[in-house]
Amino acid sequence: MADSRDADSVYWVEPRRRAILPLDGFHLSRSLKKTIAADRFRVTVDRAFDRIIALCAESVDNRPETWINASIEEAFRRLHALGLAHSVECWDGERLVGGLYGLALGRAFFGESMVSRATDASKVAIAALVARLRIGGFALLDCQFMTEHLATLGACEIDRSDYMALLGAALSATGSSAAGASSLSAAVAAGAADFRALDAAAGADGAVPGKVIVQALTQTS
Repeated sequence: MADSRDADSVYWVEPRRRAILPLDGFHLSRSLKKTIAADRFRVTVDRAFDRIIALCAESVDNRPETWINASIEEAFRRLHALGLAHSVECWDGERLVGGLYGLALGRAFFGESMVSRATDASKVAIAALVARLRIGGFALLDCQFMTEHLATLGACEIDRSDYMALLGAALSATGSSAAGASSLSAAVAAGAADFRALDAAAGADGAVPGKVIVQALTQTS
């Protein structure tokens, strides 16, 4: 994290209690399910990574400062080029109205930041992410810090020792989701998660239909 948008340095933060969102415990409210199924937003992945991270870094009235500085932006652009960092985008027509980005390693996804410029856009983005992680065989969605917004979606806090156990299990499959990244292809192992698994259901425009997202969220394992 950085102290501000203009900060020159970054530092590591390790919460004593970690927020995670259990992939089988996502709270899909009736209203959110209706919004997703009706395709209120067009949901894509990795179509506007640079724009999502820039949008997350923007100051807004209720959040004048941001912890995303230029160094963090550049690092995640490089991780995205390697196929490790991903974005989920929500569009209203041709307007980007929300989304999130994070890092995929092994069977873990580390959510970094999310943004909303339209009602429910960030909720739809998280729902689409959870659906993708469930279909792709992920085991851990790390949200880092708890917020009221995340709590309404089923996130919970766990002790550091419990988090480290979950993390170790999720990273024990040494593969990554870096499809097409030649420098990492040798590391892909059997059992690694596949961030792209849900892409098979995407339309010609790269968007995954809302009904597919709802089905992935409601099906039992």
